Amino acid sequence: MDKTIKDAMDRGGIADITTIGRKSGKPRRIEIYFHQFDGEYYLTGRPGRKRDWEANIKANPEFTLHLKRGIEADVPVIGEEEPDRQERRRVLLRALIESWDSDPQRSEAAVDRWVDEAPFIRFRAA
Repeated sequence: MDKTIKDAMDRGGIADITTIGRKSGKPRRIEIYFHQFDGEYYLTGRPGRKRDWEANIKANPEFTLHLKRGIEADVPVIGEEEPDRQERRRVLLRALIESWDSDPQRSEAAVDRWVDEAPFIRFRAA
């Protein structure tokens, strides 16, 4: 992978993703926030409702990450569920505190709800 693209991915932030609809088979593009912690990449969102993008990735793991802040690039990636609850908790707590600047005490109090209800996909370059 090109160093400029890897550096942009390592910063995390806002990008678009294009997934393939699990029912329609058509491409679906949305804006989303992604995170990088310890060399791993993640997509997540607020808890409370199911997300089509997550279901699409579970059905069709190959999708495209469209970098658009500082560099424009379309990166083919592969997503997967994270079955380990403790790993989800660790990553979501870091996302709350480090990516979204949430208060650490409030984040700790809320993180279990995030683990139970928030969409969560780990991804890597294809």
